[in-house]
Amino acid sequence: MTALLASLRRKYHEDVGQQIVRFSSSSGVAYPNFADGCSRSSVDISVRLCEKLGFSAITERMDGQKAGRLFEEITCKFIKKAFESLAHLRPGPWDYLLEQTELYRFVQYRHLSQVETLLKSYKELACALGLDYIVKPDIVVIRKPLTDEQINVNPDCPLLEAADCDVAGLTPLRASNHSASSPAPFLHASISCKWTIRSDRSQNTRTEALNLIRNRKGPLPHIMAVTAEPLPTRIASLALGTGEMDCVYHFALHELRETCTELSLDDQKDILEMIEGDRLRDISDLPLLIFAKGSDRLI
Repeated sequence: MTALLASLRRKYHEDVGQQIVRFSSSSGVAYPNFADGCSRSSVDISVRLCEKLGFSAITERMDGQKAGRLFEEITCKFIKKAFESLAHLRPGPWDYLLEQTELYRFVQYRHLSQVETLLKSYKELACALGLDYIVKPDIVVIRKPLTDEQINVNPDCPLLEAADCDVAGLTPLRASNHSASSPAPFLHASISCKWTIRSDRSQNTRTEALNLIRNRKGPLPHIMAVTAEPLPTRIASLALGTGEMDCVYHFALHELRETCTELSLDDQKDILEMIEGDRLRDISDLPLLIFAKGSDRLI
């Protein structure tokens, strides 16, 4: 019997291969659409990865933006199914969203709605401050506030009393402390999806991560990136550094590492450095990091 996480990982790769990966040719060499056709190493690695993952050589063309959107959808689907299988470790009302959701919809970033209103009203202020703080993550994992009934799981010894308005009266984890009819959820994880990585894209991802860190009021959400980029040197441009993100996850890290070894590429050194430095992991590691029992974050 195949373990559930291994089965989900295999299905994830099947979906990526069938729905996203498309081949094209240059100078008689066929390569997939997550390779850089101008880089021999990128082509060699990506072709070998496709062989290892059993991807068919589908030649139908696909727009790059569509490939990116599909990568987000398939990754979100994998994360949702994997997290749901770990509900016994972190019970609670969780949700997984793909929409480019404005940060001010979450508890830690509600104050940004006032800033955005001011910037729209005063153009000079917008020019002076810029709009770099506005981040719309590709995938978000959210946790909704809890009702008093959910908090008082032990009816013989309730933790909270509705009449005690001064007790736990400010915590946003308690739904009754929200004035809106729809309480603002907590941003538990922000996940950036990069089908491929170029220098400008890695810089954008780092900027988004820094803005999540600097502009929060409350617990810092998990900040991570998922990519299918085949070149370790380009992955390193995102993974290595001062740690703006928790970690970078590759959609097929084990196969990538084997490929670099088999092709005798110097890039293998970059792979080892990132793995040993806890900066790069496989997609199957992502759910366990966020929902590991004993995590230091309630949300």
